[in-house]
Amino acid sequence: MKVDDFDFDLPAESIALHPAEPRDAARMLVVRPGEALVDGHVRDLLTILRAGDVLVVNDTRVLPAELTGTRIRGELRANVSFNLHKRVDANTWRAFARPAKKLHLLDRLELGDNGSILATVAGKGDTGEITLAFDLGGAELDEAIKAHGAMPLPPYIEAKRHTEERDKSDYQTVYAARDGAVAAPTAGLHFTESLLQQLADLGVSVERVTLHVGAGTFLPVKVDDTDDHVMHAEWGDIPAAVVERILAARAKGGRVIAVGTTSLRLLETAARATGTLQPFVGDTDIFITPGYRFNAVDMLMTNFHLPRSTLFMLVSAFAGLDTMRAAYAHAIGNGYRFYSYGDASLLFRA
Repeated sequence: MKVDDFDFDLPAESIALHPAEPRDAARMLVVRPGEALVDGHVRDLLTILRAGDVLVVNDTRVLPAELTGTRIRGELRANVSFNLHKRVDANTWRAFARPAKKLHLLDRLELGDNGSILATVAGKGDTGEITLAFDLGGAELDEAIKAHGAMPLPPYIEAKRHTEERDKSDYQTVYAARDGAVAAPTAGLHFTESLLQQLADLGVSVERVTLHVGAGTFLPVKVDDTDDHVMHAEWGDIPAAVVERILAARAKGGRVIAVGTTSLRLLETAARATGTLQPFVGDTDIFITPGYRFNAVDMLMTNFHLPRSTLFMLVSAFAGLDTMRAAYAHAIGNGYRFYSYGDASLLFRA
């Protein structure tokens, strides 16, 4: 399909710079293909979901993975910054560099507030991607990144304001558990401990999967046809016990609700080979566009996405392109807040 098919105009004032308070007070547009759109709020999940349904959340934890520092080459010094986006092994990360042109293979780097994180440029790729080999590794490296890194807010927020101290909590879900993401699974930002408990009291189960969201989620689609776009891979994990509980709930008539496109992409990756959900550990670069046959998910809770983005393509595949064009036009016209800190939509599968 042509990427232009997924374009739309979005007023700058529609972009949310801070989340709703409390989180579950955010608005939520309910989209049932073929039916009228319904304006509501995230807490309406308490009346829409029912006993036996399964809410699948992504429990990845965002690392403050924006690092700044100095490139050292002999006597020469230059300021550089990096957004880590995918861990390769215990001491190696892929990152987007600014400015990448200043970096050569084997350059040494001093990163962090006091230059205490040392690294070497171990590889250079396309679009400013750099491979960094750190002197530290494993948990020690993770703690150093947490101590010296900044929250990697999406570029459309960073262009309008500086990172704030509150972003360290605002840009993290209440159930975040496994370090490794460099972008938040933003649909999950709408949940509070209270709302999750109330859903559990209704008989809705919450299952956790992990997909370490990469910065590639923010990269623009630069091709004219979706067939030519290449997705960045992200690491995910669906344990066997989680699969068993989801399949058991579905067999009894329960619906599977993916919280966020990350959860959906991981579930569909795990079901793609056989048509039935299977345990999964590894990388996924699944790219979902209209025409895709969904196997694992009945409903999708997600935020409002960028024009021409792979995420708008995904929701168009799930609920229908015409349906989503109408839904987004309604959202813009009725003051919904867009993107990572914005409002939510609840989509029923076409």
